[in-house]
Amino acid sequence: MTVLATLVIALREGLEAVLIVSIIATFLRKNQQSLVPMWWGVFAAVLLSLAVGVGLSLTERALPQAEQEAMEAIIGAIAVIFVSSMIMWMQHHAPQLKYQLENEASLALRQSSRWALPTMAFLAVLKEGFETSVFMLATFSAAQSSIWATVGAVVGLLLALMIGWGIYRGGIRLNLGRFFKITGIFLVVVAAGLVVSALRSAHEAGWLLIGQHKVLDLYWLLPAGSVRAALITGVLGIPADPRTAELLGWLSYLVLFVLILAWPQRYQPSPRVAYRLLQSLSLVTLVGAVICANLLSPPAFHLAQSLPLVTPQDDSEVPIGTLVRTADGLELTLTGQSTRFMPFSTAPVAPVPEEHTVTLKAQWPDAPTQLSLDQVIALYHQRVPPGLHPQQHPGPYQSQWQLSCQITLTVQQGEIIAAHSTANSLLTLSGSGLSSPRLLSVTLSPTVVGCPWQTSAVWQRHANQALAAYQRTENVYDFLQHKLPIVLVVISLGALALSVRSKKRSHHNAQNIMR
Repeated sequence: MTVLATLVIALREGLEAVLIVSIIATFLRKNQQSLVPMWWGVFAAVLLSLAVGVGLSLTERALPQAEQEAMEAIIGAIAVIFVSSMIMWMQHHAPQLKYQLENEASLALRQSSRWALPTMAFLAVLKEGFETSVFMLATFSAAQSSIWATVGAVVGLLLALMIGWGIYRGGIRLNLGRFFKITGIFLVVVAAGLVVSALRSAHEAGWLLIGQHKVLDLYWLLPAGSVRAALITGVLGIPADPRTAELLGWLSYLVLFVLILAWPQRYQPSPRVAYRLLQSLSLVTLVGAVICANLLSPPAFHLAQSLPLVTPQDDSEVPIGTLVRTADGLELTLTGQSTRFMPFSTAPVAPVPEEHTVTLKAQWPDAPTQLSLDQVIALYHQRVPPGLHPQQHPGPYQSQWQLSCQITLTVQQGEIIAAHSTANSLLTLSGSGLSSPRLLSVTLSPTVVGCPWQTSAVWQRHANQALAAYQRTENVYDFLQHKLPIVLVVISLGALALSVRSKKRSHHNAQNIMR
């Protein structure tokens, strides 16, 4: 059903451009002036519009995946702004569109400028062509089938040309006000779908990280490739897995513009009242942007400074000690051992996990100074170490020990979220006919070296839950401080521009009354 969306877009935009061109052509013919400059202007505008569309498409394809999603979000937002402004403008001007265009053409003709009307045709077609290029590109990005989307666009343009030619020749009479109102309602639905597509692209680009909870699971209703999926997703813009932000955006846009289109004419505010309302909206949104950008405090992430330690693979989770973070470093306390201090400091707060290692030397006061061959084999994973030959080196051997405990800390947002240790035991053998000492990595009991140990599973779950909650809060803060102010500033500027237009309308109405 994307074919229907692109058909209506091309028909509406194309018809508006064709109407302007046909009115200008009528005036030129009535005044015995050549149509060639006008057609050159139209041709140049069409080429520029196509160049814009092709250039945007090629640029998007050349970008990496994240940048492609970002560009799709920007194009979708621009398309929504274009269609929204077009719908609002047509809401007020569609009934008098032909009359206004004729007046503008008459004024241009009275100026006795050879290029006035061709320039008017060029700018009109360029405006509609540029809007169509952006709107089509956004629609194609959200389309399930580019082929059918292209077919709809081509059919829509051909219909626009046929209707425009019929109006020009006098064979077709079209109620422009009703036509643009009906197509405007349909385009509101299409634009609401583009809002969803733009929000999805913004999330995939890493710009919108809040409101991503899946509200509904509609895969049972919208299986891929089905007619229902083409109708609901292609026209209404509702995906099979709508998120909270997408559903709110879709409903907000749809409700707002349905109210704008359905609002009774007699209850619409006068240009003076509209000017004041828009000025107030511009000021309020600008103040809101300043507050969000400057007065919000960032969230803080804190965990308990004492980490409970347990033995790995111990389902009973019996505590064997604690790892306490102090202002100067870490204090490690294990059962039956004295507290040991380790200097430790982290770099500036990092949003991604970072691993830090600290190595402690271990002592074994009762370490044996001699080992038999059987003891060496037991320490060396029940194998004879390479370089030892039982017949040539039967033992006993002189032994020297180098014991250490490597502690690995996982740090995120300046807090230790996990810790574990690994024992390193090196044994040097000599004597018993060995030509040179042999260095072996052996396995000792954790009680001998004082490790391995790790943070308990209960603590790990608590730390992960706290970190997830902090990241959700951080996403909200980032949206409120960085993303929302931009949106509010855009709304403020848009309201300001509309207020200026309302003020001009108010002055124009006042002048008409005085006349």
